[in-house]
Amino acid sequence: MKVQKISLNAGFTCPNRDGRVGTGGCTYCNNQTFNPEYCATEKSITQQLEEGKRFFSRKYPEMKYLAYFQAYTNTYDSLPCLIAKYEEALAVPDVIGLVVGTRPDCMPNRLLDYLSELSQRAFLIVEYGVESVNDSTLQRINRGHTHAQTVDAITRTAARGICVGAHLILGLPGESREQMLEAAHVLSSLPLNMLKLHQLQLIKGTRMAEEYFSNPSDFHLFTADEYIDLVIDFVERLRPEIVLERFVSQSPASLLALPGWGLKNYEFVEKVRKRMEERDARQGLAARTD
Repeated sequence: MKVQKISLNAGFTCPNRDGRVGTGGCTYCNNQTFNPEYCATEKSITQQLEEGKRFFSRKYPEMKYLAYFQAYTNTYDSLPCLIAKYEEALAVPDVIGLVVGTRPDCMPNRLLDYLSELSQRAFLIVEYGVESVNDSTLQRINRGHTHAQTVDAITRTAARGICVGAHLILGLPGESREQMLEAAHVLSSLPLNMLKLHQLQLIKGTRMAEEYFSNPSDFHLFTADEYIDLVIDFVERLRPEIVLERFVSQSPASLLALPGWGLKNYEFVEKVRKRMEERDARQGLAARTD
């Protein structure tokens, strides 16, 4: 059975946008970089899902779907409102589960109670935007949460029997190669099921892009070959039970300032696979056992 994620914009915001913990959002963020055209807040969740289904079902009529609550912080609302939106998505025919993207500082225990129950009747992944394990970096990029909050959220979620994913950006300003690789060991110590890696992309109009063009010496934008080797070094340090769902992200060319590699995701993955064979590398080869 083929299963496809359908991205949703459910009209949420973030606590580092509305003033609860900060304003302006993360310095690298522009949600247009990953929202398909059918994602629009004036459309209901049902309408977005049905339009997404029509797009994918042309090729695979028997496809099943996961509703991907992706844009902004998808656990940042009242509990009744959150439940109503999740249940609306699950009521759409052929939607068999949810993927809920959120922040580590936006997961109250009452919501975990509900999500734990939901995970018993539908497929569920909760994805946390970790982005960095270094508090100095998190502060610099205006994340508005700490690494300790990341550890707490992932631990509490996993303890409820919920599948837990995380996102990490490699190449954030001020982080050394050694710090990026150390993140593999740090995340390996947490009860994570899945991990998505993203290379740093500078998006037009963001504060981080402005920072780069004002002071490029504080950044290292990897070439594709450099990033492939970094990814493999990272993977070798990562606990082998963690499923790597993604190595790279792909922003629309119209929004991307730098770097432009000219590679499709599948082309990059094939290059990683080939380089791993050349290096006789494998996930967990250099993972810590302490």
